[in-house]
Amino acid sequence: MRAALLAVTVSAVLLTPVPVAAAGGAPTVRCPRAAAPAVSRPPRPSPPPAVPEQRVVGGAGMATGGLIVPAGVDAPPAVTAASWLVADLDTGQVLGGCGPHEYGTPASVQKLLLAATMLPRLDPKQTVTVTAADMNIEPGSSAVGLVEGGRYTVETIWLGLLLNSGNEAANALARLGGGGNDATAGIRAMNEQAHRLGALQTHAVTASGLDGRGQFTSAYDLALIARACFADPTFRRYALTEQATIPAQPKQRTKGFQIQNENQLIYRYPGALGGKTGFTDLARHTYVGAAQREGRRLVVTLLGAEPAPKRGWEQGAALLDWGFTLPRDATVGRLVEPGELTATPSAVPSALAGPGTPRPAAASAPARSGSGWLWSVITLCAAGVLLLGGGLLWRRRRRLP
Repeated sequence: MRAALLAVTVSAVLLTPVPVAAAGGAPTVRCPRAAAPAVSRPPRPSPPPAVPEQRVVGGAGMATGGLIVPAGVDAPPAVTAASWLVADLDTGQVLGGCGPHEYGTPASVQKLLLAATMLPRLDPKQTVTVTAADMNIEPGSSAVGLVEGGRYTVETIWLGLLLNSGNEAANALARLGGGGNDATAGIRAMNEQAHRLGALQTHAVTASGLDGRGQFTSAYDLALIARACFADPTFRRYALTEQATIPAQPKQRTKGFQIQNENQLIYRYPGALGGKTGFTDLARHTYVGAAQREGRRLVVTLLGAEPAPKRGWEQGAALLDWGFTLPRDATVGRLVEPGELTATPSAVPSALAGPGTPRPAAASAPARSGSGWLWSVITLCAAGVLLLGGGLLWRRRRRLP
């Protein structure tokens, strides 16, 4: 019995989240908000219950629903976005945010998760056929103009996705990358990739970002996803492509045509690296954009913005400008590394730590790195189990005739 109780204690130590310092009980600082015209919109869906451990990934201060910026810096510009975040693509430092772990609806910035998942899986030179399942999109929603039975290279479909936000392109890429007859397996792979990246608040229901029941993300998660995308040179090339040609399909009697990149940041912001726009009536305007200045690459993510007085990309540009004014060591948290939260039992406690805390070792390193005290407790408890079990066995043998 005692051995069983001690074993339960060991399990409890393994499963109980490591306590994280709270944000000091400080009052929530309101985010600077720009006044926006009133609009009619569908009722917002109820987000999943908040998970405290997820809200502090990247640093304890990240759990706020309000503003978090480094001490002593100028206030960020007022925007209409419900939540946002600015981070360094290279160092992973979070420079500031508003409700970084608040749930939001992604709209077409979800296509970045599709890109982070499927770009490594698909040969851009392969020619594929668009199916009826690919064309199953919401009437009137964003489409690039692919046709059922049409033959296109995978690269053409990627450009249709990232330049024109083609929802049928999203279905095709999810189907191809998932290896199924439709997008279902691809969407499952997207959710697995989100988990691997540490985007624990992200759940995809559609490949395209068209609204689906239970589909959510956060500004912090979008920064993780965007960082993975911008680490891929093929994505960077696509994101900066200004125009592309969708080829004619003689069998379907359709002519070829040109498409243009809808992300105005690449035309109007010096040093722009690209990104993704998004909109649905439910999500409102969402945006991810990145830029480089003086060897520093920053990314901005926005959820739930209105297009007035400034459009989504303009709000993103204003936040990028603000980020570039901050000292290089200014930070309020960090972006976790891909695989970090699932690498070792000590990974999650380390990921919850704020800036300046050493990151856990790679998955190939001994699992003891990081939370030494936790493994000490576990080792002592395990030793106790062995000693107690050995003692009980010795006593039992003494009683045998």
